[in-house]
Order: sequence, then structure tokens, then C-alpha cells
Amino acid sequence: MNHMDKKYLDPTQIINSGHKTIIEYANDTVIHAGEDPVEKAVKLYYAVRDDIWYDPYYPFYLPDHYRASNVLKSGRGFCISKVSLLCALGRACNIPSRVGFATVRNHLATPKLIEFLGSDLFVYHGVTEFYLGGKWVKATPAFNEDLCKKQKLIPLEFNGREDSIFQTYNMEKKEFMEYLEFHGTFSDIPVDIILAAWEEAYGKDRVRKWIDDLEKV
Repeated sequence: MNHMDKKYLDPTQIINSGHKTIIEYANDTVIHAGEDPVEKAVKLYYAVRDDIWYDPYYPFYLPDHYRASNVLKSGRGFCISKVSLLCALGRACNIPSRVGFATVRNHLATPKLIEFLGSDLFVYHGVTEFYLGGKWVKATPAFNEDLCKKQKLIPLEFNGREDSIFQTYNMEKKEFMEYLEFHGTFSDIPVDIILAAWEEAYGKDRVRKWIDDLEKV
């Protein structure tokens, strides 16, 4: 890490790690972790994985929808919402943190979700990356433990030393997640890039309908 990477410690408009509620939640979560950044990152990971309910139908089209303090307040979100929060909590604990994205094929997506997306592809699926022990380590806090039990998945663990990304198979040895393409890392949530990628993958009309439906609620 050099001085150029200060951007991975500073708050942004969306990853608002300086927000009072983010700082309080981070401090409460790592209270028994001592001074070890790895221990802190692990505690933050499990808090976001299980305290924030995975909701694939959560709003997605405005920066506000990903703002870490808003995700924390709502207590729910999908993968990108959750990695925004986890990234903010990491920065609040002085751990360099950034977000990364990949396109994955979900072989076990529910029929409802496939019908909603028109695809079994999760385009711009999000991960948080922490700088720990001299390297960047991936953490995937998307699916909470209760959801994993329902889906017969082993909940993703994170030890702060190795990448934690989705399993290739579930507990029944059925194909689960297949990583197809990585889209790089960012210091903030690139909402415009994500929306453009979704319009290309799922169709502009479909994305417009999602937005229209959310605005009716």
C-alpha cells in the first residue's frame, strides 16, 4: 500500500464510512477483536453476512440505494448493497477496503429469480476486498446463514487470510456458482457502469420495468 491508496480508506458519497451510524456499528462489532485488523475484518464480515438480509429485489438504480448508512438502516439488500456496507465498515476501522465485481452464473437460481432477470447470470455481482497481511483478500457477504440453510448451501466463511467467494457446488454436489468474468475493483460503487452493464445483459426494457415497479411501491 502506498500513499496513492488513501482512497481505499476515505469515505465516499456512497461508501460513507464517516457516517455516525456506520462508525457506531463498526465499533460495536469489533469491540472484542483487539487491535488485529484481520480479526476486525472477520467480525465485520459475519455481521454484514447475517445481520443484513439478502434481498435480490432491493432498489438498485440510485446512489442512495447503495449508500452504506441506508443499507445499514434498512437491514437488507442484495450483493452490491451489502458489499458497500462491508467496505464502509472496513474503512471505519481503518482497514483499506474496496469493491470488486464479477459476472457469475447461478446454476441454482430460483425459477422466480430467473424469470425476474430473464437469465441465470448475475452481472456485476459484488465482493468486498480488504487489504490484510500485505495483500487484497476477497469477502462475499451476500447470502445470510438462514438463506443458505434453505438453499442447502454451506454459508460462506471468511478468515481474513484467504479469498471467500461462492462455492462451485452446493451440499448436494449440484453445480452452484460459476465465475465467468471479473470486472475490476473500485473505490466507490460505480452505479452508472452497473446500470449500463445490466441494460446490456438483461435488456433496457426489463431494467426500466424493474425501476417502474419499484417506483410504484
